[in-house]
Amino acid sequence: MNTISKNIKHLRQKKAWSQREVARQLNISIPAFAKIENGITDVNVKRLEQIANLFEVSVLVLMAENGENPQSKHSIHVKMLNVKLAKKEEELIELQKKVIELYEEIEAKNKTNATSDSNIK
Repeated sequence: MNTISKNIKHLRQKKAWSQREVARQLNISIPAFAKIENGITDVNVKRLEQIANLFEVSVLVLMAENGENPQSKHSIHVKMLNVKLAKKEEELIELQKKVIELYEEIEAKNKTNATSDSNIK
């Protein structure tokens, strides 16, 4: 039994609903729901969202391991990604500065060459 199926079973039992009641509300057969709850059938995203809505929880709660707070795990992950993003933005700014410097060097050389060419004539 996988994490998602354990969480679905726990939420169903917490509401004191039978598999028949949940299957009816999801508009699927009882055996189909039993396979989801027992981890025999993988759940697609659409069905996962439907189940989350039925139990009035987020999809993250259905996917959370052993009572962990999925919001805090998600929050930590987002913070880490923001730090990485900030570093990449700094790198991008430095690269933009180098491009501008190179462009200015090329422009200066072009002006120098143009001046040299006009002096030769």
